[in-house]
Amino acid sequence: MRVTGTVRGCYDVWTAVISRTTRLIVQGLALTGLVAGTVAFTSFDKSVDLVVDGQHRSVHAFGSTVGDVLRSEGITVDGHDIVSPSPSTKVSDGSDVVVRYGRKLIVTIDGHQREFWTTALSVDDALTQLGLRADSARLSVSRSLPLGRQGLSMDLDTRKAVTLVVGGKKSARVTYAATVGDLLEEVGVEPGAKDRLSAPLTKPLTDGASIRLDRVVQKQEQATRTVAFKTRSTKSSSLDKGTTKVTTKGKPGTAKVTYLVTYVNGKATARKELTTVVVTEPVTQVQKVGTRAPSTASVPASSGGLNWAALAKCESGGNPRAVNPAGYYGLYQFSLATWHRVGGSGNPIDASPSEQTMRAKMLYARGGASQWGCGSHLFD
Repeated sequence: MRVTGTVRGCYDVWTAVISRTTRLIVQGLALTGLVAGTVAFTSFDKSVDLVVDGQHRSVHAFGSTVGDVLRSEGITVDGHDIVSPSPSTKVSDGSDVVVRYGRKLIVTIDGHQREFWTTALSVDDALTQLGLRADSARLSVSRSLPLGRQGLSMDLDTRKAVTLVVGGKKSARVTYAATVGDLLEEVGVEPGAKDRLSAPLTKPLTDGASIRLDRVVQKQEQATRTVAFKTRSTKSSSLDKGTTKVTTKGKPGTAKVTYLVTYVNGKATARKELTTVVVTEPVTQVQKVGTRAPSTASVPASSGGLNWAALAKCESGGNPRAVNPAGYYGLYQFSLATWHRVGGSGNPIDASPSEQTMRAKMLYARGGASQWGCGSHLFD
């Protein structure tokens, strides 16, 4: 007999068998996953001692490297920071990780600004770390001031022995001033508009420096000056050659001169003429100059063995009215003082040739031929 239908109850029994088997498998897999997950959790979870800028804390972190630990804690670092050991180093349970953040430190040293990066946590430690010798220096902040991650700007002024010369007065000083201007302000000295300073106010001050400030004062001063007179000459045929006759005597004038005088440290060093005002006009001297040929007939050729004619020719060209602008007159070129000493009166040119010769003999008797530059001609 061919069975053409399904036997009642067979399908339901098989389904029940399959369902039970499946359930056992699923339960087995779940148990396996739970065991594996526990093993993995235990493998990646590590207890690490993390020290950030000196602050210790114990953290549980997943990952295999120092970098993983830092990322799990939200810590980012850059080239100015220090991480020990390096981010690529493997970590294990109980590892120590140290992070020191870099801080920007801007230090103005004696007026000159410099920029540093340091991981020090205080100003004093930073100066030591950077090798800045500041034992005797003056700081704008406390040495014990903590350095935050935001960094710090500070001034550092070193101790300097300097020489200061103000207005010619010299003094030695010990100062912490950063610049030349700071030094002058420290001693209460203010440069004047015309004063001369040996260095700019902004120049950094160094140990052993010598600074000079010259006090400069300019004043207007007045003085009276003599104005020389001019001479106007006219030719006269009524006077012998070499004879000059003054018809209008010259007279100097006066002028008031204004000067700008420069004083440096109290001493006058320069004087510049600003204006000249004539107060009294000079009087021009007017004189006649002789053009007539002189006569020498009255001059004796010789007397007493001396050649007076030769002496007269050498001294005055034989002109009894000869005038030398240097103050000598007549045949034998007497000065007025000498003429008067030998008994003459007035001016030799107004005396006759014979009187002039007589006075010349008197002079010779007193002092010899050395009285004249041409005295040797007496013996021609």
